[in-house]
Amino acid sequence: MRDELAQFYVDLHRHPELSGQELRTSEKAAEQLRRYGFDVTTGIGGHGVVGILRNGAGPTVLLRADTDALPVLEETGLPYASDAIGIDESGHEVPVMHACGHDIHVTCLVGAAQVLAEQIGEWSGTLLVVFQPSEETGTGAQSMLDDGLFERFPCPTVVLGQHVVPRPAGTITLKPGVLMAAADSLRITMHGRGGHGSQPESTVDPILMAATTIVRLQGIVAREIAPADSAVVTVGAVHGGTKENVIPGDATLSINVRTFDDGVRERVLSSITRIARAEATASGAPAPPTIASTGNFPLTVNDAEATERVSSALRDHLGHDKIGPMKPLSGSEDFGLLAAASGAASVFWFLGGTDPDIWAAADAAGTVHRDIPSNHSPQFAPVIHPTLETGVEALVVAALCWLTA
Repeated sequence: MRDELAQFYVDLHRHPELSGQELRTSEKAAEQLRRYGFDVTTGIGGHGVVGILRNGAGPTVLLRADTDALPVLEETGLPYASDAIGIDESGHEVPVMHACGHDIHVTCLVGAAQVLAEQIGEWSGTLLVVFQPSEETGTGAQSMLDDGLFERFPCPTVVLGQHVVPRPAGTITLKPGVLMAAADSLRITMHGRGGHGSQPESTVDPILMAATTIVRLQGIVAREIAPADSAVVTVGAVHGGTKENVIPGDATLSINVRTFDDGVRERVLSSITRIARAEATASGAPAPPTIASTGNFPLTVNDAEATERVSSALRDHLGHDKIGPMKPLSGSEDFGLLAAASGAASVFWFLGGTDPDIWAAADAAGTVHRDIPSNHSPQFAPVIHPTLETGVEALVVAALCWLTA
């Protein structure tokens, strides 16, 4: 399967599609599932695809891959680099790249579906293969659920998934419990009173309000969250004004929050609201700030018993040296919604995608964070082999923990 899977991957990498626009990718995945005898349904919650392979009595195992790409200009220099252009949600032309490795995820799931279909005599139960759109916006899993994912298709016993990361190819890391952070995105608009830059006394400057709010927000993690807890508050965008001598009426902050505990999350969000309102009051703003949620991701939490079952099987198959522990990551996923909605056990793991020699050299030099491109980088480019083989085998081995006859 190596060559065929590699060709499939290269094709996906050359033709990335933005969140909500994954039509070609979904058609390619559905085509492969039909080849292997799956009952396939497309167009679920947008461009979601579900394939079912029923094989007698037994548990239902859900394998999931996300399909969308990012508005990033690829700088890998690969012969199969993307030069795709897309239209973003604001109607602007943007470069598009699989900068998070979802093309790896799709290819590995296609390969796992083929292996399990061809070895159908070796297992019993129901295999549910899900290609999920719009993970990058945090809306895809919920859209599929809202479209009746678990009313129209069997409810799973376990939900399994993986994500390629900058770690040595051929290796896997995972842990029980909290695996990835919850994420909340907010837009705060500070309302002022505009006027001429030469007459600030007749205005209420929303840019000054925004600036002081940004400074105060950094004190939340530093002074309101216990050292043993973790949180990140990032102001990723600031917009206000059009000309240097015009004080505008409004200024807008775009904020992202990462937390690993529901209690910490509530404290951070409450503090953001308190600070924004207090700064507006201190500035004499004509109206309180407008605070809107623009998206969120849940905590990704691995079921302890199911994770140990998968870990043991992966160690037996791939070797103990290929399976490692990890600390929780501050990145986020909407994968957990599938398990929460179905009541199923959930196991998610990380698949190494970096050339092992390059990783070893950077690790020895202490320059991994500088020299190894991360997810969402324009230089992020997993090596095809052994990343694909390991990803396929990991999905198959994990599924057979429940499906073995």
